[in-house]
Amino acid sequence: MNQINVLFVCLGNICRSPMAEGIFKNVVEREGLAHHFNIDSAGTSTYHIGENPDIRAIETCGKKGVILRHKGKEFKATDLQQQHYILAMDKSNFANISRVFPDVPFPAKVLLMRDFDEEFKGKDVPDPYYGGMDGFSDVFEMLERSSYELLSYIRREHSI
Repeated sequence: MNQINVLFVCLGNICRSPMAEGIFKNVVEREGLAHHFNIDSAGTSTYHIGENPDIRAIETCGKKGVILRHKGKEFKATDLQQQHYILAMDKSNFANISRVFPDVPFPAKVLLMRDFDEEFKGKDVPDPYYGGMDGFSDVFEMLERSSYELLSYIRREHSI
């Protein structure tokens, strides 16, 4: 079986999407399914290319046993063709993903991350960048809940 490519996308790729990447990797590893997945994250802007995740994201995840080893990178047209699932953190980035490359045909399923958060379907994962540590903790909880549901969805789609 080929690996399932999953990409998490936010604006700068230093808070929400690397947190989602790390959390989803952790969930997949706990379920013994890491060999089925290639998991990454990117940003729709070029603000933080090559940078480590925000220190608050690193600390929040670290307290929960999730290690972030990501360097910021830009979302590219090839991602639309190479990924199976692209998870946007909010409606703005969801729109950016399809608007940036309108002429690129793609097989990827582009979805909102919180469509996998049962109580909050269709809601945005708020950007914690301009807030304090509580915002990062809240985002962690949202992403973890959504990650379990996302994994269940992918398992059903791919019979794993």
